[in-house]
Amino acid sequence: MNYHKKIFQVLIFLYSVLYYTQSYKEDSLRGEFTYRLRAKFDKRTDNQYEELFTLQVGNKRAFFASTISLKGDSVMENSRVTTKNYDGSITLSYKKEAVIPKTNFNFTIIQSTEDIQYFDSAFMSLLMYKEPVIKNWKLMNETKAINTIICKKAEVKFKGRHWIAWYSPEIPFPYGPMKFSGLPGLIVKITDDKGDYDFELVKSVPTSKLKGKLVNIRESRYTGATETTQAKLKQAKQNVESNVAGVLASYGTTIIQGQEMIRQRQKEREENKKYENPLELEKD
Repeated sequence: MNYHKKIFQVLIFLYSVLYYTQSYKEDSLRGEFTYRLRAKFDKRTDNQYEELFTLQVGNKRAFFASTISLKGDSVMENSRVTTKNYDGSITLSYKKEAVIPKTNFNFTIIQSTEDIQYFDSAFMSLLMYKEPVIKNWKLMNETKAINTIICKKAEVKFKGRHWIAWYSPEIPFPYGPMKFSGLPGLIVKITDDKGDYDFELVKSVPTSKLKGKLVNIRESRYTGATETTQAKLKQAKQNVESNVAGVLASYGTTIIQGQEMIRQRQKEREENKKYENPLELEKD
């Protein structure tokens, strides 16, 4: 009996070693790239908003998120204060001097050869939906150099926009910014034909500096999410925005002042929606 028990324990140990080794390999950092987004979000103006995004490539998947958002994660992690109370409870707070950078892009996108997974929060809930990898790319017989990188051209119609992409077969990763993946090389630049949205690779970390490093996207950004649809995730976020006072009250927070200000902001949001210029104009 003891013999079989020991054999079982050895098998469990070997399985654990294998499991963690595979997990390590899956999260090894094979590529790290920075993209600059230039976007026209408001139809009333020609002003372009700019923000940087990070693409971290592992062995089997790639993670895409706002650089500011990831910095915010780091600030919160390093500034968190845990206080033990007399009754045994624990209070979590942040150091007074902590300044958490703000961004409107708090989502995380995980790309793989199987699908695209989009993660975002609606107040306290982490939600996720899946989409297929883009398959209808049209590869063009045209090349050009972008920041010394030799690229090939491809085009695709995606969610109501016509996109022109430049990808590099010399960088053998089938990934790119946002949900754009599935090409035989890393996307270096992609722009819609109206010029409203433009993603361009502006920085890459040399392979020699990635040795031994892991993808450092916090797991809390994508683990434990409730799977839903894109429409329902969008509706959940809109519900939170339109009912700030009610949501806070449901978590035991009472708003004594500022209700008029909240109503005014909600009215402004409704007005601004008429002029929104989202990246995805329609469902495919």
